[in-house]
Amino acid sequence: MAGHRFDPTILREYDIRGVVGETLSAADARALGRGFGTLLRRAGGTKAGGTRVCVGYDGRLSSPELEAALVEGLSACGLTVLRIGLGPTPMLYYAAVTLEADGAIMVTGSHNPPDHNGFKLVRGKASFFGADIQMLGALVAAGDFEDGSGAVEEHPVFDDYVAGLVADFAPGGRELTVAWDAGNGAAGDAMVALTRGSPARLPGRHLLLNETIDGTFPAHHPDPTVPENLAQLQACVREHGCDLGIAFDGDGDRIGTVDGQGRVLWGDQLMLLFARDILKSQPGATIIADVKASQVLFDEIARAGGTPLMWKTGHSLIKAKMAELGAPFAGEMSAHLFFADRYHGFDDALYAAVRLIEILSHADWSLAEYRDALPPAVNTPEIRFPCADHRKVAVVDEVRARLQAAGAEMIEIDGVRVKSEDGWWLLRASNTQDVLVARCEAADQAGLARLKKALADQLEQSGLEVDELR
Repeated sequence: MAGHRFDPTILREYDIRGVVGETLSAADARALGRGFGTLLRRAGGTKAGGTRVCVGYDGRLSSPELEAALVEGLSACGLTVLRIGLGPTPMLYYAAVTLEADGAIMVTGSHNPPDHNGFKLVRGKASFFGADIQMLGALVAAGDFEDGSGAVEEHPVFDDYVAGLVADFAPGGRELTVAWDAGNGAAGDAMVALTRGSPARLPGRHLLLNETIDGTFPAHHPDPTVPENLAQLQACVREHGCDLGIAFDGDGDRIGTVDGQGRVLWGDQLMLLFARDILKSQPGATIIADVKASQVLFDEIARAGGTPLMWKTGHSLIKAKMAELGAPFAGEMSAHLFFADRYHGFDDALYAAVRLIEILSHADWSLAEYRDALPPAVNTPEIRFPCADHRKVAVVDEVRARLQAAGAEMIEIDGVRVKSEDGWWLLRASNTQDVLVARCEAADQAGLARLKKALADQLEQSGLEVDELR
């Protein structure tokens, strides 16, 4: 096979992703299979006669065609390809671990619009991202491929995966009423399998929304971090008096949650609930959260006897740091939550939902009461504003230099997180888009206004104006 050039826009920091029919095609999927398969072959496998690679796909209309082309490319390298079928991304991670595969590729567009699609890659037990993706692009362009006669095996793991989600669920708690919204995404079938049947795998009363997998996403966009996408779930919770509501993104690796009053709990608020529970059995453990998370989270982890660690944003980066330190739990504001405590260490929103229900069923408080008891803080949502790719890193560098000259107190692990007597503000360059990302947090509205002004002033000195900060 001759060399193949990907559209450069699809080689992202954490995945390979583009618009089907414009920047992404079956030919790209086939070339990706040849390139990634070549890397696996050259690294050596764990099984005699060649390496093993798992492949799964989500519910997007273009996913079956892309999956078939990907499998063709992988097998042409002499690999044994294990096709696990339709399901959420965490099901692929589960397959890679339990089937002892040397690599895995998920065909998924995650939470992006219906005409987008892409690939998430795993090599060994680690995410494949950053410089590795760029290196893969160069290898494919050179056409430097291994050849071989591979095998393709149908290897569904759905039943085992779902059983594993509840394998150690602690029985005996009070039964809850839970509303669920799969957003017509790839978590839908697993959500049904957890909550329906006789007997159901999870106790309680369960109300399901948009459980049918449909790549057109007819109900709403499958991104639970955007408040308007939770409106249907909130209405269901309020109408039926539910204890909580749970939502998933398009490929089931991020969770959204609302309490019994229909109020949203964001990723860092959920992280604290899980961290407190884990620290009961693992006192002193390191709990990792990204630089966008509330200071309340880090302070309360320490108060609960844990060791908080702030790290760079990005699920692949967080996952790598978690493995390096042997941390039992980590998470992001975007609600990628990683459990190595009683689980496999990858981000799985369905497992997070099961753990949340388990905790609440044994607690003498509700999710709403937990939310009300959180230390007060006033913060902005994540603010994202356009900035050309060639300028976004430079703007952060300019702001950092001015702050250093002024003697500001800041954390610089990912952009700049600036501390003041009012609280903190963050500015970082997105790894995946031509945008800058900002967030501010204070004890009260007056302090928040001062933080927003300080951030806006810095941006204006670099030639940018952000209306959301004024």
